[in-house]
Amino acid sequence: MNQAILDFDLQAQASDRAGFELGWDHARHGLVPPPGLLLDGTPIGQGWRAGKAVFGRRTLAATRLVRRWLALRTTAWRQGEALDPARLTLRHLAALETAHCAVTRRALGGAAGGDDAPVVARLNAAAGYTPGRLAMLCTQAAAALEGLDAGALLRRAVQADAGLADAPGGLTPAQGWRLAVLASFATTMPFTEAVRVPLRVLPPPGAEVVNPVQQLQALVTLQFVSAGWSERIRRLAALLPAAGGDALRHDLQLLAGALAARLLEARAGTEPLAVRRALEDAWADRRVNQRWQAFAHALGEAGVHTLLGRALQAPAAAARSAAPASPADGAVRPVLPRVAMAPARALRLVAAPRRAAGGGAARA
Repeated sequence: MNQAILDFDLQAQASDRAGFELGWDHARHGLVPPPGLLLDGTPIGQGWRAGKAVFGRRTLAATRLVRRWLALRTTAWRQGEALDPARLTLRHLAALETAHCAVTRRALGGAAGGDDAPVVARLNAAAGYTPGRLAMLCTQAAAALEGLDAGALLRRAVQADAGLADAPGGLTPAQGWRLAVLASFATTMPFTEAVRVPLRVLPPPGAEVVNPVQQLQALVTLQFVSAGWSERIRRLAALLPAAGGDALRHDLQLLAGALAARLLEARAGTEPLAVRRALEDAWADRRVNQRWQAFAHALGEAGVHTLLGRALQAPAAAARSAAPASPADGAVRPVLPRVAMAPARALRLVAAPRRAAGGGAARA
C-alpha cells in the first residue's frame, strides 16, 4: 500500500508541475488558460498567476503555432498524459504543418471543432505525445482515430472494403484505409504482418515509420514522384543484397512495373499532390500488393535492413564526395529524387522495442 501511495504521489507531483509550467507559459505569451482551469487551487491557475506577476506586460508573441502548442499541452494535461515540452517543441509542431488532411484529403481550415479544422492527433495512443508519432489531421479523422489501435483499424478497413462494416467516424472505406495505415506507421508490428499492409497513404509531414519494411515500401514508392523513376529503380536494384541474385532484381522490376502502370492509368500529370495521391491509390490494386509481398518476402527481414541501410546512406555519401563519381569508381548516386527528400525524412530508422507477434494486421 505504501508503494501504491508513493506512486500516486509521484504522478500527482508530475501532473502538478506540468500544470504549473503550462499556466506559466500561458502568462509568458500573454494568454489566458481556459476558465475552468484558472481556479485558485489548480496548478495551471497557480502557474498563470505566478507568471503574470513576473512577466506583466513584457510577454512574448502568441503566434498560431504557440497557441497550438499550448492547446495541445492543455489537452494532454486534462487527459493525464505526459507531454514534455522540452521534447515536443515548437519546432516539432511546425514540422507537422500541412495544407491537406492525409486521411480525407480535404483542405484543412475552418472554425475550431469543424470537420476540417486542423488537429494534432496521436497515431498511436500508447506512444503518447511523442515526436514522430503525431500527425496533423482534420477533426473528423482525428475523432475516428480515438479509441482504436492499428490492428482494430486495419480490421475495420478490410471489413469496410468487403461491405461487412462501416469505416469509423463516418469515413469512406478508402479514408478508413488511410487512417489505418497511418496508425500502423506508429505501431511496431512483426515483419510478416507489416508486409501485408498496403501503402494506402504516404507518411505525412513530421510522422516517422517505425517498421523497417514499411520504410522500404515508402522508399520504393517515392521513386515515382518525378520523371526518371526507371533509372532510380535501377540504382536501387544495384544496392540489393548479392545473395538474392537476378531473381530479387526481377521481383523489384515487377513491382516497379505494377506501380508505373497504375500511375499511368491515373493520368496524374506532374502536379506533386496529384502524383502523390495517385501513388497512394495504386496500393489499392491487388497486383501491386502481390508484387510487393513477393519482393519483400524474397528479400526477407534481414535483407530489408541491409537495403535500407545502403539506400539511405548513398545520398549522404554522395554529398560528402568532393568530386563527382565516375562510372569506374563504383560509387552509387543518390537513390532519392530531390522532390522526394521531404517525405523521405520520415524514413529514418527508428529503434522500436521488440514485442511478441500478435494478430491484427490486415491482408492486402
